[in-house]
Amino acid sequence: MKIGIVTQSYYPRPGGVTEVAHYSARELRKLGHDVTIVTTHYTGSEPDEPGVIRIGRNVLVPVNGAWVNMTVGAGLRRGLRRIFERERFDVLHAHCPLVPTLPLLSLETALPWQKVVGTFHAAADRNFFYWLFRRPLEKRARRLDRRMAVSEAARAFVSHYFPGDYEIVPNGIDCERFRPGIEPFEKYRDGRVNVLFVGRMDPRKGVPYLCKAMPLVGRELGGNVRFMIVGEKGIRTRLCPRPADLRGAEIAWIGRVSAEDLPRYYATADIFCSPATGRESFGIVLLEAMASGVAIVASDIPGYRTILNPAREGILVPPRDPEELARAIVSLARDEGLRRALGEAGRMQALRYDWPVVVRRLESVYRDALDDRKAVHDPETIRRSQVRP
Repeated sequence: MKIGIVTQSYYPRPGGVTEVAHYSARELRKLGHDVTIVTTHYTGSEPDEPGVIRIGRNVLVPVNGAWVNMTVGAGLRRGLRRIFERERFDVLHAHCPLVPTLPLLSLETALPWQKVVGTFHAAADRNFFYWLFRRPLEKRARRLDRRMAVSEAARAFVSHYFPGDYEIVPNGIDCERFRPGIEPFEKYRDGRVNVLFVGRMDPRKGVPYLCKAMPLVGRELGGNVRFMIVGEKGIRTRLCPRPADLRGAEIAWIGRVSAEDLPRYYATADIFCSPATGRESFGIVLLEAMASGVAIVASDIPGYRTILNPAREGILVPPRDPEELARAIVSLARDEGLRRALGEAGRMQALRYDWPVVVRRLESVYRDALDDRKAVHDPETIRRSQVRP
């Protein structure tokens, strides 16, 4: 198959959709498919990368408690159409297909004979954009030959506005890249309990609540704890509440890290913490921690329950509750045996989401869509449809 993956989130912009686009393309190529990623420019100076076509430029807009990507530029519609005509994709796979601009335009500019599938990633209680533009978006959604959602939370959200058949095809994880036994950063292995957070400084990621829990944890552990924050630095970091008294606890604001170094931070951690407030449809960072064999403390939200079983792979606590967050961290910090058991169970669960497993399900969706096209053009099918009863 010749496959075009359309995504507004791609390297160097971090994020779950970025990882999904990259690794699904990699695994599909291993299966012999011709895959091209269609995305946008972020810095204007990205190196030429085989199998990646860039169009327009990226801007960040606040949506759904996060800063999301949107492509802008003159002639996007014409540019996409030219790409699709030149590349002659059999299948177009749009991530977040009803979101402006690049994914939504791909539904409008796909060639009539091309099969179009879409993956819905978002989860929320409501969406003003979907509500306001429900009727025109429903018309464009009908262009999708197959609809996928990454979790039950994502399916429930999108089907509320756009009813239809949605197949669950989860995000995947590279269980070789993230695994136990990777070399940690020795400078952080000094006897302190390392609590790791990985993510953007978006409000919904919950870092302010982790900050509020820090002095509580520091007091209970006598300061024998370090909080490692991997993500963005700068002004949004300074907006987070900084505890005046950490009771001896240490904060390491690490900032963004390279793809090569990220698994080493998981290997350095004793506990992984994700205090998201909601609107998370899946939780790729949880999978990264689980594949690395790290015990987890996370918010009890539907998207996280998709992949994490409470008390088996980690501890779930109510969102926006620093006291309960602190209690869970302290209980794991004091029980090395429990951390080990949760980490081992998490690794076994993560193997179910290994990319070679997940991509076979994705490939099956593509083939089903193409089989529909073959059925429509099959001479016998046409002949039967023309026979009068």
